Amino acid sequence: MTEVGEVTCRPGARRALWFFVAFGAAGAGVAGAWTTYRGPDPLALALGPSLAFIALVALHAVTARVDADARGLRSRTLLRRWSAPWYEVADLQIRLRHRGSRSSEFCRVSVLLRNGHRRTLPLPVGRLAELVDFHDQLTALRALHQRYGTDVPESARIPVVSDRTAGSVPVSAVAWCATLLICAGVAAGFVSDVAADQRAWEAAVPCTAATPVAQRSECLTYTSAVIARTDPNRPRTDSWLYFTDNRPFERLAVPVEAADGFRAGDKVQLTFWRHEVRTITGSHYVWHQHVESAAVLAAIAAVAALAAGYPGAQILQSLRGRRLPGDEVLPSALPFTLVLAGTAVWLVPLCYLHPTTLFASATTITWAAAGTLGTAALFGWAWRATRVRAPRPAEVAAELPELDGEVFLSARFLEHTDYNPHGFGTHIALGAGPPAVTPGPGRFAARRIPVERLTVRTVRRVRGGDGDSVPSGWHIAELDDGGRLVRLAAAPDDLAVVLRELGVAVREPS
Repeated sequence: MTEVGEVTCRPGARRALWFFVAFGAAGAGVAGAWTTYRGPDPLALALGPSLAFIALVALHAVTARVDADARGLRSRTLLRRWSAPWYEVADLQIRLRHRGSRSSEFCRVSVLLRNGHRRTLPLPVGRLAELVDFHDQLTALRALHQRYGTDVPESARIPVVSDRTAGSVPVSAVAWCATLLICAGVAAGFVSDVAADQRAWEAAVPCTAATPVAQRSECLTYTSAVIARTDPNRPRTDSWLYFTDNRPFERLAVPVEAADGFRAGDKVQLTFWRHEVRTITGSHYVWHQHVESAAVLAAIAAVAALAAGYPGAQILQSLRGRRLPGDEVLPSALPFTLVLAGTAVWLVPLCYLHPTTLFASATTITWAAAGTLGTAALFGWAWRATRVRAPRPAEVAAELPELDGEVFLSARFLEHTDYNPHGFGTHIALGAGPPAVTPGPGRFAARRIPVERLTVRTVRRVRGGDGDSVPSGWHIAELDDGGRLVRLAAAPDDLAVVLRELGVAVREPS
């Protein structure tokens, strides 16, 4: 593979892709012709754009191509072309993505450039059934890079960049954060107007003969009417009340509860305000039109702003880890959810009770100040909990107390071994008896760990290739098990205790 002179990557199933291109184009053409000669048709208007989109997606996939030779890398798609000489390429890595479930996992090649930027190549693509071909093509590309590149990484390990690692840009988090903040800003912008309308409705009085015509929309007027029939519709379509003689109008859209509450022949009184029916009063049922509440709108704005805090925390974690290697897993942003929950406890009630007077009294100012101090304390705790901890198990183990009796620490070997068959172990038993791998906090089905044949190569943080089952805050000890690499994952303090109790020497990471 080191003598590879040229690599060409093309999509698989090219005939099937070209079939979808032809089928989609033909279907879109037929739908367009039908619309032209027969007029707009709902089915044709729906099928035409859908088939055209299928044709474009298939055409984009079938025209993708990646070439590599002594000159460098070149990629081509339907809309973009890109190339880079080998001396600009720092490394070729695996970009791991998930689409909803573990079974939909697929890989692509991520090109790390000298300037720190990344570019994901359209090909090769590796799915569950194509991983062998993917790794063969990636190995060939890396062989060309080692042959013609400069300052090629000495390690043969292929870094894996996923959505959890430092080398991934949180595009979805940025989009969600921006969308939620915009929604919160829009909702907050309407609070004052809604509050003014709410106060005006509550202060409205019946019109009198002396009320000027120009001001009659701001007072209450009344009209008698007779309901001809009702038309209740469920569950989400509008229900209707029909009036006799089309007075004051033919029909009125109401909720289904109002349509069930009134009967044909009922004499009712309609209350108008600002040219709209606000109340229908009958002998046995009264309907009030929903009036927007400034308190509810302010609370919604606060909730939307708080919801934007979690993707914002993910962005913050990405910025904090920008100097880490691209394949190292970042600490989870989940501790910041406690900050957001604690903030919601005081912020949402404050916005609900005082939507337009947040800082108009000493009570609200004190409320906001005390809540802000609490949020700051929680934020400091979350900031410390999500820091990147350096793997120093030897120093940590020396500071931890000795075990008192038998304990079961949450830890797992990531490889299938004779003492961890099929990865069944979730805990390690220490203390009374020999160290053993167990499927839970108990000695049932325990398998003894062969300590005598284990040595520690290094201790490191979690990387993208270690799997999503390993929590981001854990550390991994790479053990030599008779010449075979075995990975042991656990929380930093627990891993230090495990290595201490196993009695294996730990080399300091380089």
